[in-house]
Amino acid sequence: MIAITSHNTTDERIAEIVHWIEKHGVSAHVSKGEDRTVIGIIGKADPVMAEQLRQMSGISEVIKISKSYKLASREFHPADTVISIKGVEIGGQDLVVMGGPCAVESPEQIDEIARLVKAAGGQVLRGGAFKPRTGPYSFQGVGVEGLEMMAEAGRKHGLLTITEVMTPEYVDICAEHADILQVGTRNMQNFDLLRKLGTIQTPVLLKRGFSATYDEFLNAAEYILAGGNPNVMLCERGIRTFETYTRNTLDLAAIPVLKQLSHLPIISDPSHGTGRRELVEPMCKASVAAGADGLIVEMHTDPDNSMTGDGVQSLFPDQFANLLLDLEKLAPLCGKTFSTKKEPVLAGSWKK
Repeated sequence: MIAITSHNTTDERIAEIVHWIEKHGVSAHVSKGEDRTVIGIIGKADPVMAEQLRQMSGISEVIKISKSYKLASREFHPADTVISIKGVEIGGQDLVVMGGPCAVESPEQIDEIARLVKAAGGQVLRGGAFKPRTGPYSFQGVGVEGLEMMAEAGRKHGLLTITEVMTPEYVDICAEHADILQVGTRNMQNFDLLRKLGTIQTPVLLKRGFSATYDEFLNAAEYILAGGNPNVMLCERGIRTFETYTRNTLDLAAIPVLKQLSHLPIISDPSHGTGRRELVEPMCKASVAAGADGLIVEMHTDPDNSMTGDGVQSLFPDQFANLLLDLEKLAPLCGKTFSTKKEPVLAGSWKK
């Protein structure tokens, strides 16, 4: 349940209420808004606690949250969560673009792509060092060495970095090298991994499982939040439907729905959501129009020869750069700000 304070309740009185709540063996999470403070009560509360809270001075309303996810719910935390990472804010006014290859292949490859992401106006370099693949004989990534390559490229070009973590054992080393840790669709309900991610403070991008409902998605986020890590972003990356023309079906409705249900930032992944290069650009723009806080886009200098075989959904550098120029015009119409301060990259010019 949540307790909502009166308009003029002092910080000292709120602290007294929190102390009283925690004496009952439950935890209290305080979320301050512009004109009210919400105190979320997590744990099995005494049935009479709600009535006792209603009678307290400084409390205007007590509401029971029926949803299974508490910390992720908009009721619990009315204001949007904004995650700040080295000066980049995700979930606020700015539109954030993450770009890069499906997998780190070599120091030269990731360095050049980092340069191009930065030149186009992107803020985050993406790249996988450990790749969960459907087939056991497919390229599985270059491992820890890939983490080091990407970290160096990010530092050199002034970009944040994001990489996928697959098992609890690799959380600490991935967090040591990357600014954001990604949980892939196959691991959305890997609860041991989610619990481990709750023990650190490194921001987490949680991708929706390809057959997950909104409630299942938000309950997965709840595992990380309940463990003590408040820095969670949700990522819509397409779901499995009967349609075979696209790799997945990008659920654009998920963006406004999740915005209503949760305070967490929403990122869209049109690359995996469509699996087709020619569809990535329009679905990026549609995602921004639907209210996404950011985009994660695959980009490669030679996508048709990428080691993962996912090149069919990767943009060429000139396509990526020109997409960001279009987003600069679109973002203000959708309540966001985005600035590239760059000129278009001509086709093939990255090779010169």
